[in-house]
Amino acid sequence: MTSDKKFNPDELKQFLQNKYGSGVQVEIFPKTQQEQTDETDETEQRRSQALDFDYKPSQIKEYLDRYVIQQDDAKKVLATAICDHYHHIQSCAGEQECRDYKKQNIIVIGPTGVGKTYLVQNIAGLIGVPFVKADSTKYSETGYVGGDVEDLIRELVHQARGDIKLAESGIVYLDEIDKIATPMSVLGRDVSGHGVQRGLLKLMEETEVPLRSPTDIASQMQAFMEFQSKGQVEKKTISTKHILFIVSGAFTGLSELIKKRLGSQQIGFMGSGKSTEEERFLLERVKAVDFIEYGFEAEFIGRLPVVVHCNSLSVEDMFKILRYSEGSLLKQYKKDFQAYGVDVYFTDRGMRAIGEEAETEQIGARGLITVCERVFREYKYQLPDHEVKEFIVGQTMIKNPNEKLQELLDNPTMYHTKILQFQLGKVEQEFSDQYGLDIKFTPEAAQLIIERAEESGTDLFTYCTRFFKAYEHGLNLLRKTASKKKFLVDEQGIRNPEETVERWIRETYS
Repeated sequence: MTSDKKFNPDELKQFLQNKYGSGVQVEIFPKTQQEQTDETDETEQRRSQALDFDYKPSQIKEYLDRYVIQQDDAKKVLATAICDHYHHIQSCAGEQECRDYKKQNIIVIGPTGVGKTYLVQNIAGLIGVPFVKADSTKYSETGYVGGDVEDLIRELVHQARGDIKLAESGIVYLDEIDKIATPMSVLGRDVSGHGVQRGLLKLMEETEVPLRSPTDIASQMQAFMEFQSKGQVEKKTISTKHILFIVSGAFTGLSELIKKRLGSQQIGFMGSGKSTEEERFLLERVKAVDFIEYGFEAEFIGRLPVVVHCNSLSVEDMFKILRYSEGSLLKQYKKDFQAYGVDVYFTDRGMRAIGEEAETEQIGARGLITVCERVFREYKYQLPDHEVKEFIVGQTMIKNPNEKLQELLDNPTMYHTKILQFQLGKVEQEFSDQYGLDIKFTPEAAQLIIERAEESGTDLFTYCTRFFKAYEHGLNLLRKTASKKKFLVDEQGIRNPEETVERWIRETYS
């Protein structure tokens, strides 16, 4: 039986105040019909993107390579497991039999700051499914002390903007999973960690989670509004059948258990100290029995059949993260300084010095932001109040930031000439990368193009990129046909680029 009674916001306010106290103040702003229509269209588009899965493992790895440095084995295992999982969801959406499929939930091992979370975040972003990340230690068995593990599933619905079907194909990522291991001690097992494992086990299998939590005020509001409009409350649930669970942790001490199982004579590493190579060797040979010995329930670890191992990062890895990753931290710092009208340029030596300092922090890639904040904190504070408009970050600045800052404040234009050379070098590298041609500027040509860039009010690299569009057709022709690959841009080449390229072509063919 339904009711024709219209929704009354005042009644909802009174209901919530009666239940939760007069301190609860709520304002209701109903959505317009256009807002509801736009939201429905967006939901359909997101669901279509997520459920129309058409990736190969190699394509996912190639995408991850743009953001995460190293960890090739981890990327391959994750990419393959992800493809298997979402291809299975597609087959279940059709008429194929899918009851016997065993879900490939994943456990990721690796020290802090090596990219475990970043890998999974980028995968979820690529395929367009809702993603929830949480710390395992915040949950308790009952939910009274910590959080309720079922809230993870409800959060997926929130990330999917209420689309339950889309949420049911989402990814739940739990970090610090090793912290809920419950090894035997003189006092017996830690029942709290054991209880969380049992709660997660239920979710990882297949269960129905109520959409509304009895302790959530927002859920109570939704229930009240439904009752007002329909005369009854619809009980909605979320199935965890196709939700992928990925857990991770540092698992300190796990390698010792593996070493004990294998026996020292099987390992063959010399010396009493444990090297990075030995740690990697051991963790790559982890088995379910090692996780059980570590303190996990056999049933729990049995629901995580895919094991991924992430390696520690070297100084060279740190440098490559800064230099090549599309998610490089340095992009953030460039924007921070640009907000004050200051341009910053990072040399390879400067980036390597940041990597060296970060490696000593022993927290993986997270050490990069620690170092950058320590080095640039005073720069961010002081430069907005001075005439400095640009500077270069080199090795010396990372080693002695305060000394270099004072030099910069005393001489605001000290880096100007070097920056122009730096920008010209980027232009030459751009030519090489795009056209496969080695382009060099004569001193006269460099001075002329610098003057023109300054007159136009743009930085040199941006000006050159626009200016040399006139070269594009001829350069493409030279790339395909020329035996000569090195060309010198003189002053005439700046004044008349088309004529210069034509001359290069004639010289090539003659």
